[in-house]
Amino acid sequence: MSDLAALTAATAHLPAPLVALDLPAARANAADLVRRAAGTPVRVASKSVRCRYVLDLALGTPGFAGVMAYSVREAIWLARTGVRPLLLGYPSADRDAIAELGADPALVEAITLMVDGAEQLELIRSATDAPVRVCLDIDASLRIGRLHLGARRSPLRTPADAAGLATVAAGLGLRVVGVMFYEAQIAGLPDSSPAVRLVKARSAAELSRRRGTVVSAVQDAIGGALELVNSGGTGSLEISSADQCVTEVTAGSGLYTPALFDHYRAFEPRPALYFALPVVRRPAPGIATLFGGGYIASGPSGRSRLPSLATSGLKLIGTEGAGEVQTPVRGRAAAGLRVGDRVWFRHAKAGELLERFDTVHVIDGDRLVDSVPTYRGEGSTFG
Repeated sequence: MSDLAALTAATAHLPAPLVALDLPAARANAADLVRRAAGTPVRVASKSVRCRYVLDLALGTPGFAGVMAYSVREAIWLARTGVRPLLLGYPSADRDAIAELGADPALVEAITLMVDGAEQLELIRSATDAPVRVCLDIDASLRIGRLHLGARRSPLRTPADAAGLATVAAGLGLRVVGVMFYEAQIAGLPDSSPAVRLVKARSAAELSRRRGTVVSAVQDAIGGALELVNSGGTGSLEISSADQCVTEVTAGSGLYTPALFDHYRAFEPRPALYFALPVVRRPAPGIATLFGGGYIASGPSGRSRLPSLATSGLKLIGTEGAGEVQTPVRGRAAAGLRVGDRVWFRHAKAGELLERFDTVHVIDGDRLVDSVPTYRGEGSTFG
């Protein structure tokens, strides 16, 4: 955990609510992601970052290579600032953005679109006749009978599925350059119990066997080698990079290490991104009310999606939680809080917090060394 007193001292002259980045922690996290990838290049997941300063920090760390974008418009925006190469993590139905990409040969070479069905290929072709690069998203979930463990992403699962779509894509003049496997049931689950660890191990073994056969089938279908085989996430870098057919892994959340990553055993959580809320009233001796704070993470609703108190001795009130405009907190530390004091939190997820703020204040020790814009602060939001 960062030194909250130092963060407070460095930002005391700034109005709150505010976001602070612990720069040494972020740099250490970037280096640790590279270490865990064990020589496999790491692609930055921009959805978990949403700040070009931090993207540049990661890409300036030896071992990182490229960005996984979450929107075609975002990828175009980044490409025009010099970011290369860009892989879309998700399919898109944005015909206008795809047409813009196809009209610029430099963008065609810089950006790879993600697909998992013939309808998406037809949509791309309806927007542009350029030889667009595409990557096939392969279902990486674990299936045990009717039980499905993992994200509901792609309908492509078998070598035949993948080879069939690759053949259709090639027939439409699109370039199949890669395949992606995102094993959410490994990367996105904390190692909270022996049962979870067992499921993760079983899933990793099944995927390793299937991934190689899918890659071979796609390469046979297109008559050549793939440029990229992408896999992994912050929670599964060691597992994904150990597979010899994987050419790159993806990570983003690990740069900030949000609260959902606190219980992983594969790495030591090193929180780097915080937000501070000011105390604005004292409705009772043991309660302090803060301004703002309702920054709820996406995913299944529940306590795990609420922001986490970084300031010790405080907790959210169960009947109110983190509010749209005000957040009451209680606990042994509440009695010592006065109007104008600050309380520090961490978001449950990573980049989503920055959709709420236009600036990140960069802190090194107890010094403010920079104040940089988020995507929102640059006037850009991509969904």
